Amino acid sequence: MTGPDPTITYPLPHYKKLVFLKNIIQNPNIEVGDYTYYDDLEDPSNFEKNVLYHFDFIGDKLLIGKFCAIASGVKFIMNGGNHETKPISSYPFQIFGSGWESISNRVAYPMKGDTVVENDVWIGTEAVIMPGVRIGNGAIVATKAVVTKDVPDYAIVAGNPAVVVKMRFTEDQVQQLLNIGWWNWNVEKITRNLHLIHATDVEALATCE
Repeated sequence: MTGPDPTITYPLPHYKKLVFLKNIIQNPNIEVGDYTYYDDLEDPSNFEKNVLYHFDFIGDKLLIGKFCAIASGVKFIMNGGNHETKPISSYPFQIFGSGWESISNRVAYPMKGDTVVENDVWIGTEAVIMPGVRIGNGAIVATKAVVTKDVPDYAIVAGNPAVVVKMRFTEDQVQQLLNIGWWNWNVEKITRNLHLIHATDVEALATCE
C-alpha cells in the first residue's frame, strides 16, 4: 500500500465534504499540490468562491503546496481587492468609465504578488489570508486568524492581525526539516517512513532511508 490515489476527488469515499483540492480547481491561476485537502462544512466546491477578488486581468496566483489541510470557510483575499490609499479618496473611480477612466494612468493599484502557501500547512476554520503573503512550510494558522504578513516556517500564528504565538521546533530543527523536505519524497518513501513523519524525532527522520 502506498496511500490514497492523489488523483481522486473524494479520498474518504463516504464523506463528500472533503476533497483532494487540486482535483476540483478550475482556475488556472490557482495551483495546488498533491494530497492537499479542503474540508467544507457545506460543500467543498465553495473553495474557489472563497478566493476573492481574483481577477484574470491582474494575473496574480494562489499557489498551495503538498499535504496541506485547509478547513471550512478559509478565505484568500487576492490583489484585486486592493485599493490605492495614497490619494485623498480610495474609491476606484476609473473602473466605472464614462469619463472617470481618465485617471487610470495616474493611479497604480497596489500589487503585492502571488499568495503562497508552502507544504504541510494547516489553516484553521474561517482564517483570512491577505494578498501576497507567504505561509511557510509546516506552519499552522489558527481559526479566524487574519494573516497580513509572511508566516515563518513551522510557526503557529493566531489573532487579527495574526502574530507568531509559538514555534513548533527549534531554529536548528526547522532548518533540518527544510533540508529534509519530506513532502518531496516519492510516495513509497513517505509510506515507508510514516512512523517517523508522524513522530517528534527530527534526527531520526533525517537519517531514514
